[in-house]
Amino acid sequence: MDIGKLEQAAARAGISAEFINARGEVQPVSLATRVALLATMSLPVATEPAPLPGYLVLHHRRQQRLAVAGSGDYQWQLTTEQGKQHSGEVTGGQTLALPGNLAHGYHQFLLSQGQKQWHCQLIVTPRRCYQPPALAEGKKLWGACIQLYTLRSAANWGMGDFSDLQRLTDEIARHGGAFIGLNPIHALYPAQPEDASPYSPSSRRWLNVLYIDVNAVADFQRSKAAQQWWQQPEVQSRLQAARDSDWVDYESVSALKLTALDLAWQQFCLRDATDADCRRFEEFIHRGGESLFNQACFDALHSALKREDPRNSGWPQWPEAWRQRDSLAVQEFCQQHPQQVRFWQWLQWLAAVQFDACWQRCRKHGMSPGLYRDLAVGVGAGGVETWCDPELYCLQAATGAPPDILGPQGQNWGLPPMDPHILTARACQPFIELLRASMASCGALRIDHVMSLMRLWWVPQGETADRGAYVAYPLDDLIAILALESQRNRCMIIGEDLGTVPLEIIRKLHEYGIFSWKVLYFEQQADGSYRAPADWPRQSMACASTHDLPTLRGFWSTGDLALGEQLGLYPDKLILSRLYSQRAQQKQALLNALHRYGCIPKSSGKRAGTMAMSVMLSRGMQRYIADSNSALLGLRPEDWLDMAHPVNVPGTSDSYPNWRRKLSMTLEEMFADRRINRLINELNRRRRAPNGGK
Repeated sequence: MDIGKLEQAAARAGISAEFINARGEVQPVSLATRVALLATMSLPVATEPAPLPGYLVLHHRRQQRLAVAGSGDYQWQLTTEQGKQHSGEVTGGQTLALPGNLAHGYHQFLLSQGQKQWHCQLIVTPRRCYQPPALAEGKKLWGACIQLYTLRSAANWGMGDFSDLQRLTDEIARHGGAFIGLNPIHALYPAQPEDASPYSPSSRRWLNVLYIDVNAVADFQRSKAAQQWWQQPEVQSRLQAARDSDWVDYESVSALKLTALDLAWQQFCLRDATDADCRRFEEFIHRGGESLFNQACFDALHSALKREDPRNSGWPQWPEAWRQRDSLAVQEFCQQHPQQVRFWQWLQWLAAVQFDACWQRCRKHGMSPGLYRDLAVGVGAGGVETWCDPELYCLQAATGAPPDILGPQGQNWGLPPMDPHILTARACQPFIELLRASMASCGALRIDHVMSLMRLWWVPQGETADRGAYVAYPLDDLIAILALESQRNRCMIIGEDLGTVPLEIIRKLHEYGIFSWKVLYFEQQADGSYRAPADWPRQSMACASTHDLPTLRGFWSTGDLALGEQLGLYPDKLILSRLYSQRAQQKQALLNALHRYGCIPKSSGKRAGTMAMSVMLSRGMQRYIADSNSALLGLRPEDWLDMAHPVNVPGTSDSYPNWRRKLSMTLEEMFADRRINRLINELNRRRRAPNGGK
């Protein structure tokens, strides 16, 4: 194929030939990169043109009409989601007016001509995403944004769990908060617990079973064997060591929890089949269907293979016979080890029950949105989703981000992207199922890297992150489906829209009622001054920082830049010098804003360069975002505790212990601290005040 045809093929596949770099300049993408990405895709094979598309999204603003291609006469039948049928005839080349009262939802359209039939799913979508009544009434809400594993308590087993989440919910509700924001709680890799990134999961449809509170499992308490094991001094010593550590020891926590849960499972298996919990478990298995079975099969098989050979990490490293979900070897394993598979199904049931109890606790307190879940942008290459459905993912590519000022080398997240052509060929069903799973037991869903609805930065296998290109996704369809599922599940949507964001998606987010993400550090205007709190957009969530950014102390002390230099993230000393200079200017501008809007005492210093981080300064920055016009405010316990270490350093893997740093106090200590209670109570008052804190 000549160069011109290759370029045309790449363009038709949605691979961009250029992008806007961090300096605002148009930068071309090499043809070699585009061709390499094209080769990773499953492009549709040319066939006889069909008179109908496989699916059609009928947006709220469009007249509900369906164009029928081809020639001759056709018979059609429309079956609504509610089961009502409509039928008639239409001639090829005409546009069919659909029944005018089609409800929002998924309807089936069948077109026939002789022995031939064509199916089209009609998806009728609403104008906007769901919004809780309190926000529609103009209230300004706040909550705590946490990484669940970082919670410490007197009772947990070395990492935060769902019972800790309930205790935190009680405290936040007592102080007037309306929600708890969570990190992704997706299923990770129980057989390989050190793969702990919540943003690189095995599956986004199921839960991380290490969040189960073992002590809250009835069969653990009932089992004599479990209690004898639990009372052993050696076990208690290991447990206390895991609890006391400042960093989550996933190997130790996993070994303790899975041993205990295996003993509890043996007790559960003694129950009569008519037992209420047994019936609920069977109902859960039935509802989970093939997806749950696949998750349990993968975890059981991964555990078995890992015991045989520690090198059996993700499925691409497994022996050949096990690398395909539908292989004979995998089928025989499931037939020979049914109890092992059921054990992992049982753990998913326990996790779902305990997590739903957290949601019910929010509802009991009248908290809305209550819990918000976080949807990771992708899945790990060696996890269950890619193992079960390799066609859906482009395994010879990875998603990431192009180079920018904070990441001059670009980012390669190692997550194989969904193939947009397979996604559309399946009428976006994988996306629909993912949303439904992610909206369970919560009132809000945060979509990490929400630009993925429109485009993703793909990097060919073996290349560095700067040698990638943007690949397009069906934005109009995906965002409309998101609105439909949001309304159906009464789940509001928050989009993480940091970084380089195209104007097109900014408009779409606003139009569909998706809340933007506003970080204090970035809310500067063209002249360098900070945006006034009153000018922050209403349809947004304000926060001081994120899991990828420094804490307030880290920001002010420039500890993040020093750490990045130590870890080799800034090989260009000139760029690093500019970052330090930029930070000094940011700090001065922020200090000026804190004075201007009355967030710190007038008597405090005016020169940022000579002002060390202090309780007064931290309180002032949190007052600033509390006074913002943003409808939602997310506060981080790390900033209440004046912590310096970040939970994650982007661009690192083994050089920094990402996703392990705990909070410096237990929940009990934190909410017994009078200084912290005064701070939270003041921020709550400022959110409720008609004109901010003034």
